[in-house]
Amino acid sequence: MNRISLVFCAVLVAVSPQAGAQSGQAWPTKAARFITNYTPGGPTDLAARSISAKMQEVTGQSFLVENLPSANGVIGTQITARAAPDGHTLMLSTAGHTAIAASLYGERLPFDIFRDIVPISMLLHSNQLIIVNSQLGVRSIAELVKLAKSRPGELNYATPGIGTPNHLGMELLNSMAGIKLIHVPYKGTAAMMGDLMANRVHVMINSAATVVPNIQAGKLVALASGWTSRSRALPDVPTMEELGYPGYQVSTWFALFTTAKTPPAVIARINALTNQVMADAQVVKALTSAGLDPGASTPEAVTNLMREEFDRWKKVVADAKIVVE
Repeated sequence: MNRISLVFCAVLVAVSPQAGAQSGQAWPTKAARFITNYTPGGPTDLAARSISAKMQEVTGQSFLVENLPSANGVIGTQITARAAPDGHTLMLSTAGHTAIAASLYGERLPFDIFRDIVPISMLLHSNQLIIVNSQLGVRSIAELVKLAKSRPGELNYATPGIGTPNHLGMELLNSMAGIKLIHVPYKGTAAMMGDLMANRVHVMINSAATVVPNIQAGKLVALASGWTSRSRALPDVPTMEELGYPGYQVSTWFALFTTAKTPPAVIARINALTNQVMADAQVVKALTSAGLDPGASTPEAVTNLMREEFDRWKKVVADAKIVVE
Protein backbone atom coordinates (compact mmCIF):
# COMPACT_ATOMS: atom_id res chain seq x y z
CA MET A 1 0.00 0.00 0.00
CA ASN A 2 1.45 3.41 -0.92
CA ARG A 3 1.71 6.30 1.50
CA ILE A 4 -1.24 8.23 0.12
CA SER A 5 -3.49 5.20 0.42
CA LEU A 6 -2.30 4.66 3.97
CA VAL A 7 -2.83 8.26 4.99
CA PHE A 8 -6.30 8.53 3.55
CA CYS A 9 -7.68 5.09 4.25
CA ALA A 10 -11.11 5.00 5.82
CA VAL A 11 -11.57 2.43 8.57
CA LEU A 12 -15.22 2.25 9.48
CA VAL A 13 -15.50 1.35 13.15
CA ALA A 14 -18.71 1.56 15.13
CA VAL A 15 -18.42 3.71 18.25
CA SER A 16 -20.51 3.20 21.36
CA PRO A 17 -20.14 4.15 25.03
CA GLN A 18 -20.48 0.46 25.91
CA ALA A 19 -17.42 -0.44 23.84
CA GLY A 20 -15.34 2.11 25.73
CA ALA A 21 -16.58 0.90 29.09
CA GLN A 22 -15.79 -2.72 28.24
CA SER A 23 -12.23 -1.78 27.29
CA GLY A 24 -11.74 -0.05 30.65
CA GLN A 25 -11.33 3.35 29.02
CA ALA A 26 -14.72 5.05 28.76
CA TRP A 27 -14.51 8.14 26.58
CA PRO A 28 -15.80 10.80 26.35
CA THR A 29 -17.05 11.22 29.91
CA LYS A 30 -17.41 15.03 29.79
CA ALA A 31 -17.37 17.96 27.40
CA ALA A 32 -14.26 18.04 25.19
CA ARG A 33 -12.27 21.02 23.92
CA PHE A 34 -11.78 21.06 20.15
CA ILE A 35 -8.97 23.53 19.48
CA THR A 36 -8.17 24.97 16.08
CA ASN A 37 -5.19 27.24 15.49
CA TYR A 38 -7.07 29.45 13.04
CA THR A 39 -9.54 32.35 13.11
CA PRO A 40 -13.29 31.76 12.69
CA GLY A 41 -14.43 31.47 9.10
CA GLY A 42 -12.58 29.82 6.25
CA PRO A 43 -12.06 26.15 5.41
CA THR A 44 -10.19 25.19 8.60
CA ASP A 45 -12.94 26.55 10.84
CA LEU A 46 -15.58 24.87 8.67
CA ALA A 47 -13.76 21.56 9.05
CA ALA A 48 -13.44 21.91 12.83
CA ARG A 49 -17.13 22.72 13.27
CA SER A 50 -18.39 20.05 10.87
CA ILE A 51 -16.28 17.31 12.48
CA SER A 52 -16.92 18.35 16.10
CA ALA A 53 -20.67 18.64 15.50
CA LYS A 54 -20.82 15.08 14.17
CA MET A 55 -18.70 13.83 17.09
CA GLN A 56 -21.17 15.44 19.47
CA GLU A 57 -24.10 13.86 17.62
CA VAL A 58 -22.53 10.37 17.78
CA THR A 59 -21.37 10.45 21.41
CA GLY A 60 -23.96 12.70 23.07
CA GLN A 61 -21.16 14.76 24.67
CA SER A 62 -20.28 18.36 23.82
CA PHE A 63 -17.25 19.16 21.65
CA LEU A 64 -16.58 22.87 22.04
CA VAL A 65 -14.63 24.53 19.22
CA GLU A 66 -12.05 27.08 20.37
CA ASN A 67 -10.34 29.29 17.78
CA LEU A 68 -6.85 30.14 19.03
CA PRO A 69 -5.00 31.81 16.16
CA SER A 70 -1.32 32.59 16.65
CA ALA A 71 1.93 32.51 14.73
CA ASN A 72 2.76 28.89 13.88
CA GLY A 73 -0.09 27.66 16.08
CA VAL A 74 1.97 28.07 19.25
CA ILE A 75 -0.91 28.95 21.60
CA GLY A 76 -3.21 26.07 20.70
CA THR A 77 -0.40 23.53 20.49
CA GLN A 78 1.03 24.56 23.86
CA ILE A 79 -2.40 24.29 25.50
CA THR A 80 -2.87 20.85 23.96
CA ALA A 81 0.61 19.72 25.02
CA ARG A 82 -0.07 20.72 28.63
CA ALA A 83 -3.61 19.32 28.86
CA ALA A 84 -4.63 16.39 31.04
CA PRO A 85 -3.92 13.12 29.18
CA ASP A 86 -7.54 11.97 29.16
CA GLY A 87 -8.53 12.64 25.54
CA HIS A 88 -10.79 15.60 26.35
CA THR A 89 -8.53 18.18 24.70
CA LEU A 90 -8.32 17.71 20.94
CA MET A 91 -6.58 19.90 18.39
CA LEU A 92 -7.04 20.23 14.66
CA SER A 93 -3.64 21.23 13.30
CA THR A 94 -1.71 21.27 10.05
CA ALA A 95 1.67 20.55 8.49
CA GLY A 96 2.58 24.22 8.85
CA HIS A 97 1.99 24.21 12.58
CA THR A 98 3.68 20.86 13.27
CA ALA A 99 6.39 19.41 11.02
CA ILE A 100 7.17 22.62 9.14
CA ALA A 101 7.22 24.77 12.28
CA ALA A 102 9.62 22.29 13.87
CA SER A 103 11.91 22.39 10.83
CA LEU A 104 12.00 26.20 11.02
CA TYR A 105 12.18 26.89 14.74
CA GLY A 106 13.55 23.72 16.28
CA GLU A 107 14.26 24.13 19.99
CA ARG A 108 12.89 27.69 20.00
CA LEU A 109 9.37 26.25 20.09
CA PRO A 110 8.02 25.80 23.65
CA PHE A 111 7.15 22.18 22.87
CA ASP A 112 8.40 19.22 20.87
CA ILE A 113 5.84 18.07 18.34
CA PHE A 114 7.15 14.51 18.41
CA ARG A 115 7.24 14.31 22.21
CA ASP A 116 4.50 16.53 23.66
CA ILE A 117 1.57 15.88 21.33
CA VAL A 118 0.39 12.71 19.58
CA PRO A 119 -1.62 12.31 16.38
CA ILE A 120 -4.97 10.56 16.42
CA SER A 121 -5.90 10.54 12.74
CA MET A 122 -5.53 12.37 9.48
CA LEU A 123 -8.68 14.40 8.73
CA LEU A 124 -8.29 15.93 5.29
CA HIS A 125 -5.98 17.74 2.95
CA SER A 126 -6.21 20.57 0.44
CA ASN A 127 -4.04 20.45 -2.64
CA GLN A 128 -1.59 23.29 -2.98
CA LEU A 129 -1.81 24.79 -6.47
CA ILE A 130 0.88 26.80 -8.24
CA ILE A 131 -1.03 29.70 -9.78
CA VAL A 132 -0.39 32.84 -11.81
CA ASN A 133 -2.42 35.83 -12.90
CA SER A 134 -4.08 35.23 -16.26
CA GLN A 135 -2.45 38.42 -17.62
CA LEU A 136 1.05 36.95 -17.23
CA GLY A 137 0.50 34.87 -20.37
CA VAL A 138 1.76 31.66 -18.76
CA ARG A 139 -0.26 28.48 -19.06
CA SER A 140 2.15 25.78 -17.82
CA ILE A 141 5.08 25.20 -15.48
CA ALA A 142 7.35 24.85 -18.52
CA GLU A 143 6.28 28.30 -19.74
CA LEU A 144 6.78 29.80 -16.28
CA VAL A 145 10.29 28.34 -16.01
CA LYS A 146 11.17 29.58 -19.52
CA LEU A 147 9.89 33.08 -18.71
CA ALA A 148 11.72 33.18 -15.37
CA LYS A 149 15.00 32.17 -17.02
CA SER A 150 14.57 34.83 -19.71
CA ARG A 151 13.89 37.51 -17.10
CA PRO A 152 16.16 36.62 -14.17
CA GLY A 153 15.31 38.44 -10.96
CA GLU A 154 12.22 40.12 -12.46
CA LEU A 155 9.42 37.70 -11.57
CA ASN A 156 8.24 37.40 -7.99
CA TYR A 157 5.99 35.27 -5.85
CA ALA A 158 3.67 36.14 -2.97
CA THR A 159 3.30 34.34 0.35
CA PRO A 160 1.56 35.04 3.66
CA GLY A 161 4.95 35.27 5.36
CA ILE A 162 8.50 34.05 5.78
CA GLY A 163 8.71 30.39 6.73
CA THR A 164 5.13 29.53 5.74
CA PRO A 165 4.47 26.36 3.70
CA ASN A 166 3.77 28.68 0.74
CA HIS A 167 7.25 30.21 1.09
CA LEU A 168 9.00 26.86 1.40
CA GLY A 169 7.02 25.42 -1.51
CA MET A 170 8.11 28.21 -3.83
CA GLU A 171 11.72 27.94 -2.71
CA LEU A 172 11.54 24.24 -3.51
CA LEU A 173 10.36 25.18 -7.02
CA ASN A 174 13.24 27.65 -7.36
CA SER A 175 15.71 24.94 -6.40
CA MET A 176 14.28 22.15 -8.55
CA ALA A 177 13.69 24.31 -11.66
CA GLY A 178 16.93 26.28 -11.41
CA ILE A 179 15.17 29.66 -11.37
CA LYS A 180 15.08 32.63 -9.02
CA LEU A 181 11.61 33.96 -8.34
CA ILE A 182 11.80 36.78 -5.78
CA HIS A 183 9.93 36.38 -2.49
CA VAL A 184 7.35 39.04 -1.57
CA PRO A 185 5.95 38.27 1.92
CA TYR A 186 2.56 39.64 2.98
CA LYS A 187 0.89 39.91 6.37
CA GLY A 188 -2.29 38.21 5.26
CA THR A 189 -3.95 36.25 2.48
CA ALA A 190 -6.45 38.92 1.38
CA ALA A 191 -3.83 41.50 0.33
CA MET A 192 -1.71 38.80 -1.27
CA MET A 193 -4.59 37.50 -3.37
CA GLY A 194 -5.62 41.02 -4.36
CA ASP A 195 -2.15 41.83 -5.66
CA LEU A 196 -1.88 38.56 -7.54
CA MET A 197 -5.20 39.14 -9.32
CA ALA A 198 -4.06 42.70 -10.14
CA ASN A 199 -0.80 41.24 -11.56
CA ARG A 200 1.31 43.24 -9.11
CA VAL A 201 2.88 39.92 -8.09
CA HIS A 202 3.26 37.07 -10.54
CA VAL A 203 3.15 33.65 -8.92
CA MET A 204 1.81 31.98 -5.79
CA ILE A 205 1.27 28.56 -4.31
CA ASN A 206 -1.90 28.32 -2.25
CA SER A 207 -4.54 25.83 -1.20
CA ALA A 208 -7.24 24.79 -3.63
CA ALA A 209 -9.86 25.66 -1.03
CA THR A 210 -8.76 29.30 -1.24
CA VAL A 211 -8.10 29.83 -4.96
CA VAL A 212 -10.44 27.55 -6.92
CA PRO A 213 -13.29 30.11 -7.26
CA ASN A 214 -10.96 32.67 -8.85
CA ILE A 215 -9.49 30.02 -11.15
CA GLN A 216 -12.95 28.98 -12.29
CA ALA A 217 -13.79 32.66 -12.87
CA GLY A 218 -10.78 32.99 -15.18
CA LYS A 219 -8.91 35.49 -12.99
CA LEU A 220 -6.13 33.06 -12.12
CA VAL A 221 -4.49 30.15 -13.94
CA ALA A 222 -3.56 26.92 -12.15
CA LEU A 223 -0.30 25.52 -13.53
CA ALA A 224 0.19 22.45 -11.33
CA SER A 225 -0.84 20.61 -8.20
CA GLY A 226 1.85 20.46 -5.55
CA TRP A 227 0.60 17.17 -4.13
CA THR A 228 1.11 13.68 -5.52
CA SER A 229 -2.51 13.55 -6.68
CA ARG A 230 -4.60 15.96 -8.70
CA SER A 231 -7.13 18.24 -7.04
CA ARG A 232 -10.68 16.92 -7.04
CA ALA A 233 -11.87 20.43 -7.85
CA LEU A 234 -9.50 20.78 -10.85
CA PRO A 235 -8.85 17.28 -12.18
CA ASP A 236 -7.33 18.57 -15.44
CA VAL A 237 -4.44 20.30 -13.65
CA PRO A 238 -1.39 17.98 -13.60
CA THR A 239 0.80 17.30 -10.60
CA MET A 240 4.40 18.51 -10.40
CA GLU A 241 5.55 14.90 -10.44
CA GLU A 242 3.67 14.33 -13.70
CA LEU A 243 5.46 17.39 -15.11
CA GLY A 244 8.91 16.01 -14.37
CA TYR A 245 9.56 17.19 -10.82
CA PRO A 246 9.75 13.97 -8.78
CA GLY A 247 9.72 14.55 -5.05
CA TYR A 248 7.92 17.89 -5.27
CA GLN A 249 5.30 17.47 -2.54
CA VAL A 250 3.57 20.49 -1.04
CA SER A 251 0.19 20.03 0.57
CA THR A 252 -1.89 21.46 3.36
CA TRP A 253 -2.99 18.52 5.46
CA PHE A 254 -5.09 18.63 8.60
CA ALA A 255 -4.87 16.07 11.40
CA LEU A 256 -6.33 15.54 14.85
CA PHE A 257 -3.99 15.59 17.86
CA THR A 258 -4.11 15.31 21.63
CA THR A 259 -1.58 15.54 24.44
CA ALA A 260 1.13 12.94 24.85
CA LYS A 261 0.79 10.22 27.48
CA THR A 262 -2.91 9.81 26.66
CA PRO A 263 -3.62 6.08 27.18
CA PRO A 264 -3.50 3.99 23.99
CA ALA A 265 -7.04 2.72 24.62
CA VAL A 266 -8.34 6.30 24.62
CA ILE A 267 -6.39 7.11 21.45
CA ALA A 268 -7.97 4.05 19.84
CA ARG A 269 -11.45 5.19 20.93
CA ILE A 270 -10.97 8.67 19.45
CA ASN A 271 -9.47 7.23 16.28
CA ALA A 272 -12.48 4.94 15.83
CA LEU A 273 -14.86 7.87 16.31
CA THR A 274 -12.86 9.99 13.88
CA ASN A 275 -12.92 7.30 11.20
CA GLN A 276 -16.67 6.99 11.61
CA VAL A 277 -17.21 10.75 11.42
CA MET A 278 -14.93 11.22 8.40
CA ALA A 279 -16.91 8.58 6.48
CA ASP A 280 -20.23 10.30 7.22
CA ALA A 281 -21.94 11.49 4.03
CA GLN A 282 -22.93 14.90 5.46
CA VAL A 283 -19.42 15.63 6.69
CA VAL A 284 -17.86 14.51 3.41
CA LYS A 285 -20.25 16.72 1.42
CA ALA A 286 -19.57 19.78 3.61
CA LEU A 287 -15.81 19.41 3.29
CA THR A 288 -15.59 18.54 -0.39
CA SER A 289 -17.84 21.48 -1.28
CA ALA A 290 -15.20 23.72 0.35
CA GLY A 291 -12.42 22.25 -1.79
CA LEU A 292 -11.14 19.88 0.90
CA ASP A 293 -10.40 16.16 0.50
CA PRO A 294 -11.51 14.26 3.64
CA GLY A 295 -10.08 10.95 4.79
CA ALA A 296 -9.09 9.38 8.11
CA SER A 297 -6.06 7.23 8.94
CA THR A 298 -4.13 5.50 11.69
CA PRO A 299 -2.09 7.55 14.19
CA GLU A 300 1.06 5.91 12.84
CA ALA A 301 0.35 7.17 9.32
CA VAL A 302 0.26 10.76 10.58
CA THR A 303 3.48 10.31 12.56
CA ASN A 304 5.26 8.90 9.52
CA LEU A 305 4.06 11.76 7.32
CA MET A 306 5.15 14.35 9.90
CA ARG A 307 8.66 12.89 10.03
CA GLU A 308 8.89 12.87 6.23
CA GLU A 309 7.71 16.50 6.10
CA PHE A 310 10.16 17.52 8.83
CA ASP A 311 13.12 15.99 6.99
CA ARG A 312 12.09 17.45 3.62
CA TRP A 313 11.53 21.01 4.83
CA LYS A 314 14.54 21.09 7.12
CA LYS A 315 16.68 20.57 4.01
CA VAL A 316 14.80 23.27 2.05
CA VAL A 317 15.24 25.71 4.94
CA ALA A 318 18.97 25.01 5.05
CA ASP A 319 19.49 25.11 1.28
CA ALA A 320 17.56 28.38 0.85
CA LYS A 321 19.18 29.89 3.98
CA ILE A 322 15.76 30.82 5.36
CA VAL A 323 15.99 32.61 8.70
CA VAL A 324 12.90 33.43 10.78
CA GLU A 325 12.78 35.48 13.94
